[in-house]
Amino acid sequence: MQDKLLSIAIDGPVSAGKSTLSDAVANHLGILHLDTGAMYRAVGLCALRKGIPPEDEQRVVDMCLNGHARVDVDYVNQSQRTLLNGQDVSEDIRTEEVGFAASTVSRYPDVRKYLVERQREIAGKTSILMDGRDIGTVVLPNAPVKIFLTASPQARAKRRYQQLLRQGREADFDKVLVDLIARDKQDAGRKADPLRQAEDAVLLDTSDMDFESSMRAILDVVEARYGKQQ
Repeated sequence: MQDKLLSIAIDGPVSAGKSTLSDAVANHLGILHLDTGAMYRAVGLCALRKGIPPEDEQRVVDMCLNGHARVDVDYVNQSQRTLLNGQDVSEDIRTEEVGFAASTVSRYPDVRKYLVERQREIAGKTSILMDGRDIGTVVLPNAPVKIFLTASPQARAKRRYQQLLRQGREADFDKVLVDLIARDKQDAGRKADPLRQAEDAVLLDTSDMDFESSMRAILDVVEARYGKQQ
């Protein structure tokens, strides 16, 4: 086990494989993985359940600040479970509708401030790998390891399409691609902490890489900074 806390930031667009790769890398290193995107998805889900349009910034912000969208995380066998008002919503937040709602509510500065404070609190106590859209630029700007994980829109849409089929859900590749490109535009164009590569982040394009080689590439970056951990 490492002698000092590890701080690893992984950013990238939707369906770049951040969550699954981060889970595997964190497990290999024996540290926690915080999926920040899941926290925004929980806020989006809360708005949808309460009948609040994600586009209604004031009502979404009020929902958060009034304590009606309490987002927490728990870890079971080193795997993150996302909690909304005490309920495990780890599976409920993975729909396309919730994903787009998350992209919408994540544009609001007060929502971002609300969740970033919680994310920094968690990161200050333990070795952690954190992934999202603005980890290296905003949440953990001093992280010794920063990686911008990406792939072509077509490669990411194919992965998402195959994931939906494995889940037994109906999917249309062309629609998945159109929705993904729209998410990219919204995430990169938002005024509050837009998706962008930190200047000191390592760019890792996995368009032509399988899961194992992508994981090895991430570990190589980590080990170049911290040394071999196991």
